[in-house]
Amino acid sequence: MVCGSIGYSGKIDDIGNMCLFLKSKGFSIVNNSVQNEKMNYSGITDFRNKENLSRQIVKHDLRYIRKIDVVVVIGNGPSYGAAIEMFVAKMSGKKVILFARDPIPTPWPINFSDYRVKNEDALIELLHKLQNK
Repeated sequence: MVCGSIGYSGKIDDIGNMCLFLKSKGFSIVNNSVQNEKMNYSGITDFRNKENLSRQIVKHDLRYIRKIDVVVVIGNGPSYGAAIEMFVAKMSGKKVILFARDPIPTPWPINFSDYRVKNEDALIELLHKLQNK
């Protein structure tokens, strides 16, 4: 599963592109919200009056955490959702990889990730190592 900032940095394409990249390298990707148009909420700028939709999205996304072995978190900007997905994955014994090209100015994603990579080559190398364990 791939997750990252959607609402704050508007980089939903980064998530979709990473999913496509990993699939092209032969990895199995869980079909999460980025690939499901019904769950694409990137155009919503205020969830304060959308409690039901909020619950649906969170329930949907957390359901996928139970199905995965590894989550790749794109560290391209702050994300409440990605942070909680990291936490839930970590507490569930899943492997968490932080993919961050740029410096990370906060300790939280470092603490809740098992691995940190700065580029696609390092990510693929790590995923192959994890696959062979």
